[in-house]
Amino acid sequence: MKYFIISGASKGLGEGLALALLEEGHHLLCISRSESRQLKTMAAAKNCPLDFFFFDLAVNHEITSLAGNIFQKIDKGAATGIYLVNNAGVVEPVRRVEDCKPEAIDMHLRINLIAPMLLTAAFIRHTIDFKGEKRILNISSGAAKNPYYGWSCYCTGKAGLDMFGRCVAEEQKNEACPVQSMSVAPGIIDTGMQTIIRGSKERDFIHRQKFVELKESGQLISPALAGKKIAHLLLSDDFRDGESIDIRDRY
Repeated sequence: MKYFIISGASKGLGEGLALALLEEGHHLLCISRSESRQLKTMAAAKNCPLDFFFFDLAVNHEITSLAGNIFQKIDKGAATGIYLVNNAGVVEPVRRVEDCKPEAIDMHLRINLIAPMLLTAAFIRHTIDFKGEKRILNISSGAAKNPYYGWSCYCTGKAGLDMFGRCVAEEQKNEACPVQSMSVAPGIIDTGMQTIIRGSKERDFIHRQKFVELKESGQLISPALAGKKIAHLLLSDDFRDGESIDIRDRY
């Protein structure tokens, strides 16, 4: 049995990834604030165990308990691999940093950076003696490497997540049962996050029109297609410990 812990799994890329991983011999453990009926229906049809853990990742102080509840569902004696995908994230606030409310900045970084760090730490603790395959995939963005006007929070959080993944790989490389960690930018996906971006004000995000044109010209990637590519990377020999890649450069 392979176990997959996926944050933000009820919609967008997270749902697309979960759908791609639905098959016998897999058990999905989905962290989200809502439920995906499509996932539940497809999981039953494919005889794939699926559990939802309803949780707000901004509530950082309860993440350790959340991880404990998740690992109660994992039979490490029967597992051949355990995987964590830190996918959940937000793009707001989309505006110049001086126009961001302090609580909005705090909320953003709690979800996009601190929550993945805490989930990763708990994952490592819970799997320290597990000898099967252990992988953590952080969903990054081109914004981790390129500054965008109006995305000071988003760029900073994704850059921090990339560096965090590299640090985890460095810390784990000499362990008896190491956890592998890498980051992947999935491309521009047609999700609710894109709707928020297109709805932003020009003063707050001067690149808005570019994203409007990408939508109108049909250049956005579907969550289902992106999910298939991410699922393939997660389980393939292309998974390179400590690396940060753009999926479009590989597939």
